[in-house]
Amino acid sequence: MNVTDVAVPLGDGVRVQAQRLRHENSSGPVLVFLHESLGNIALWKQFPRRLAETTGLDALVYERRGYGASTDEPLPRPYDYLEQEGRVWLPRLLDALKIDQVILVGHSDGGSIALIAAAVLGDRVKGLITMAAHIWADHLTLAGIRDMGRRYRAEGIREKLLRHHGDRTDALFHAWQDVWLDEGFQQSMDFAPWLDAIQCPAMIIQGENDEYGVPEQVTRIVEGIGSHATPVFMPETGHSPHLQKPDQVLQLICDFLRIETDQKSAISG
Repeated sequence: MNVTDVAVPLGDGVRVQAQRLRHENSSGPVLVFLHESLGNIALWKQFPRRLAETTGLDALVYERRGYGASTDEPLPRPYDYLEQEGRVWLPRLLDALKIDQVILVGHSDGGSIALIAAAVLGDRVKGLITMAAHIWADHLTLAGIRDMGRRYRAEGIREKLLRHHGDRTDALFHAWQDVWLDEGFQQSMDFAPWLDAIQCPAMIIQGENDEYGVPEQVTRIVEGIGSHATPVFMPETGHSPHLQKPDQVLQLICDFLRIETDQKSAISG
């Protein structure tokens, strides 16, 4: 597999850092990975490569504005920052790289962005997998963010993030925490209206012990998408199923894509 790092200009002074994983001969949609609230390319670890190798599909992993080696984002974050990522910046990235058909794989904030992007991109999205996505700010999410504020320095999380985000680490952390703990953001956050526009097969995953989201996040997402969405609750699993139980998640996704291949939906288009 050929791995290429590339900085992609998207206009308006925005440049996004991306990594492309490509097979010598590959057909079908590209797996697109959308990272969590404090993530970047490296923090996915080996999961994108393993999924690309197992499925035979090419993959794209990228860092949103303000993360890793991508350009800065405007701060403070606007209340609709997640919608902007799914509605504006991801479509621009795919257009810039001339990627037409995709399977979106999103974790946490990236899962929420994937939901919005799937609604916006229409039939360009052949499959959707989310892990720990949220469509509103529930009490577990807010409690987890408050607790992370305590742990950020006390438990060495800041030092770990510095390796990935450098001098912008503190600004990135507080941008995330401040907007989520803003009552105006909490009241305005509602991604449910996007869901009925999602037409592709979807698998909505959450750990049963997710410390950042209630189970109703999954059930409401599935209800909003309809019969082509499948809920998956993983026992003894927290907020990051792909890191805590990567083999099981890989198997889940491969089974899901094989089923949809048989139905000539997700992979074959």
